Amino acid sequence: MQMGELQRRLSTAARSVFRLETLTAYNAAGEVDLLRDFHAGRPLPPRTPETDPWLRMVADSVQAGTRWSRVHVLHRPLSDYLRFELLGYHGNVAAGEDVRIADRATAPEALGALRQDFWLLDDEFGVIIEYDGEGRRLAMEPTRDVGSLIEQRDLAMTHSIPLRDYLPTVQDELRRSW
Repeated sequence: MQMGELQRRLSTAARSVFRLETLTAYNAAGEVDLLRDFHAGRPLPPRTPETDPWLRMVADSVQAGTRWSRVHVLHRPLSDYLRFELLGYHGNVAAGEDVRIADRATAPEALGALRQDFWLLDDEFGVIIEYDGEGRRLAMEPTRDVGSLIEQRDLAMTHSIPLRDYLPTVQDELRRSW
C-alpha cells in the first residue's frame, strides 16, 4: 500500500481511526528539516489544521464525527526524536485527535508485547507498518484480519494516559528541547 491510498482510506473512515506507534525514532523524509531545526534549538513552525494538510484531514474527519486516537508506547529516557514528537503532538490534539502515551515502565509485561506499528480503521480494516532498524518505513500491509489489532489497541489504551497528563511527568527532559 502506498501513502496516498492510506490517506484516502483514513479520510473515508466512518467511525474511528487508531494509530499505534512503538518506535523510539522514525526516519521520515518530510521531517529532516524540522528535526535539524529542533536539534539546533530553533523554534519549529506551528502545526495546526490551518498550516498542515495532514492535520486538516484529521480535523475535517473529526468534525464529520470520526473519532481519531493514537497511543505511542515508549520508554525513558526519551530519545531526541521522542522529545521532538511529543512537542509536535500538540498539532494532532489541536486537530481533535486523542493522543495518549503508554510508558513501558508502568506495565512492562503488558506493554512489552506491543512492538508492531499499525493503523486500525472502523475496527474493520488495518494497515500493518514495517520499519527498518533506522525507523524508515519499508512497507504498509493492508489486512482485514483485525482481531489482534483490536486487542493490541485495547491493551495500549488501557495502559495509556492522555498527552496532557504525560507531558508534566517529562517536563525536565523536554526542557532540553527549548
